[in-house]
Amino acid sequence: MNDINKLKKEMIIYYAGDAKRIQHFIKVHSFAKMIGELEQLPGDKQEILEVAALVHDIGIKVSEEKYGNCNGTHQEEEGPALAETMLVQLRFAPRLIERVAYLVGHHHTYTQIDGLDYQILVEADFLVNIYEDDLDEDAAKTAYDRIFKTTTGKEICRAMFL
Repeated sequence: MNDINKLKKEMIIYYAGDAKRIQHFIKVHSFAKMIGELEQLPGDKQEILEVAALVHDIGIKVSEEKYGNCNGTHQEEEGPALAETMLVQLRFAPRLIERVAYLVGHHHTYTQIDGLDYQILVEADFLVNIYEDDLDEDAAKTAYDRIFKTTTGKEICRAMFL
């Protein structure tokens, strides 16, 4: 079993009993993997992207327990340490863990996107959230105009929502 599948299995166990959260990160990972590959992300960045896509919302459970909600700010506060712990246990490389923790801690911050891995993670999350949150076409168009930058992400967003 490769490292991505081991992590996917651990995340399913982490969110056992919460099919909605499991479905969400599986879909985000699928879109992120596809966009990254089609945008020809280098192999090391692709791995970072895929790992981040699987753990991006790891802070939700703790946020709900601790604060009674899972808003983006709380997810960004609580998620990095949880992601680091899980990734260390699964023996991912320290450099990868550091970048993934950064992405988890910023995936709801859209004004400081500092790399293609970050951009694609945000786009993949938006593709899933537009659908899951049943946003109307105007909201999808606003997200398209403000968030999407990659050719592949834009194509997918247009095909799905516009």
